[in-house]
Amino acid sequence: MGDIMVLDDVLDAGIMIKRILERKGHQVTVFTDELEALEHVRTHPVEVAILDIRLKKMSGVDMLEELKKASPLTQVIMLTGYPTLETARQSKELGAFDYCIKPIDKEELEEKVAGALAAGKVAAQ
Repeated sequence: MGDIMVLDDVLDAGIMIKRILERKGHQVTVFTDELEALEHVRTHPVEVAILDIRLKKMSGVDMLEELKKASPLTQVIMLTGYPTLETARQSKELGAFDYCIKPIDKEELEEKVAGALAAGKVAAQ
């Protein structure tokens, strides 16, 4: 199973994702602070990061860019309640694996995480 990080400015949203993914056997760490999340990735690289687009100190797209610099092999799933084509395009250009729209569909999230973990294993080879 995977080592996953969730970054959402709303703690309850991160905890909900953690509960969904832990039922599948994943190890999940939740953050609400961007700098703490980046420090975690630098010291404990994760296989998958789930990033909210709207954060407190920086945008999710900026966070994606910083995270990919710190941990290029981490697969990133962007999460938003405010989907736009521009954000989706930017996220893909910066290396996001996929995009999830809130409210989160449990099965969709599980499928995207499984796909990201598989893609990460291929990229690491």
